[in-house]
Amino acid sequence: MSDDRTLGLTLGGGGAFGAAHVGVLQVLAERGIRPGIVTGTSSGALVAAAYAAGFEAPAIERAALAFRWRAIARWSLTPRWGLLDTHAVTDTVRRALGADPLIEHLPRQFAAVSTDLRTRQAVTIDEGPLSVALRSTIAVPGLLPPVRRGGALLADGGIVDNVPVDATRALGASRVIVVRLHAKWENVRMMRTVTRTADLERDPSVVLIQPEMEGMAQWRMSDVPRLIAEGRRVATAALDAAALREQREAAAGRESIDERVPNPA
Repeated sequence: MSDDRTLGLTLGGGGAFGAAHVGVLQVLAERGIRPGIVTGTSSGALVAAAYAAGFEAPAIERAALAFRWRAIARWSLTPRWGLLDTHAVTDTVRRALGADPLIEHLPRQFAAVSTDLRTRQAVTIDEGPLSVALRSTIAVPGLLPPVRRGGALLADGGIVDNVPVDATRALGASRVIVVRLHAKWENVRMMRTVTRTADLERDPSVVLIQPEMEGMAQWRMSDVPRLIAEGRRVATAALDAAALREQREAAAGRESIDERVPNPA
């Protein structure tokens, strides 16, 4: 089955909560839904990169269950910009893929979104070494060091765009499946997404999936199985609702046509 090059998948950030994305990928695979474009911020970008690299849902689940933070960060010997160093990301990418591939050579279109600390603007990274994009988007200020790329100093994309739908559309997606974490509660950094989420809920070209994280750990991996299950639950509900909406719209369209066609009698 081939990918749908007009269908995008946007995966939001949220630390260990990103494990919920794995459950979403499982449901998409079971239904034969194969987005050809995928973007992500922070932990969402890590899962998105695995999907873009061609890994199937079972392999991504195994990686999520085995994941430890040392796969992406180590204590820094020169902690000027952050307590930890993210060059471990490069080592992990090379172990998983045999190399540090260019993003433009991945099987699926991919982009990670970061924040330029100098301009406070979102930066979409859709070319160059995969590890650079991932190190940039996970760089939580004060904890993980920013990454220099061109003239920019890049850090955690969630500072300005934790749900990078615009990046997905810019890559060519006309329809987007959006997975937004932090559905019922928001911390201060994420409050700007509330209004935008309302817009996404009204957009007929968007299927919005919002896992609920209450009572689960954001920075420990102990709840990964529960997070995957929650991703499955909400993905199933959202996709079922979208399918029902499409059926109703199709039926309404047929009724409208019938009303306009004259009766031969």
